[in-house]
Amino acid sequence: MTVTRFQDLPLADRDRAWDGDAADKRVRDWADAEDEPDAAYRDAHIWYDGDKPENFTSYKLLIADVIDGRLQAVPRAIMAAGNIMQGARGGIDLPTQEVGRVKAHLARYYEKMGDSPPWKR
Repeated sequence: MTVTRFQDLPLADRDRAWDGDAADKRVRDWADAEDEPDAAYRDAHIWYDGDKPENFTSYKLLIADVIDGRLQAVPRAIMAAGNIMQGARGGIDLPTQEVGRVKAHLARYYEKMGDSPPWKR
């Protein structure tokens, strides 16, 4: 179980719509991860199950999309992930010891957006 390393991805426009399924397809194509996840695919997520890195279902909290050929963090995806960490959409099943690290990772993107994460409001 592990939180991905902070990538400091460039931010997409704050108004950009978020479609996680469509973004996942673009990220898989961009990362050349059609058959199984790789490091580039992992970089688009906040957390993955390090015991099963070969399974796409091991990757959680997708926050990035491919825009103009580059991986970019999407503010609405970051906000959705933050809300999920607060229990929205039924929350997320992560090991308790990973929650703080996931929130810290997301908080860095919130700061980059000039905003506060929902758990600090």
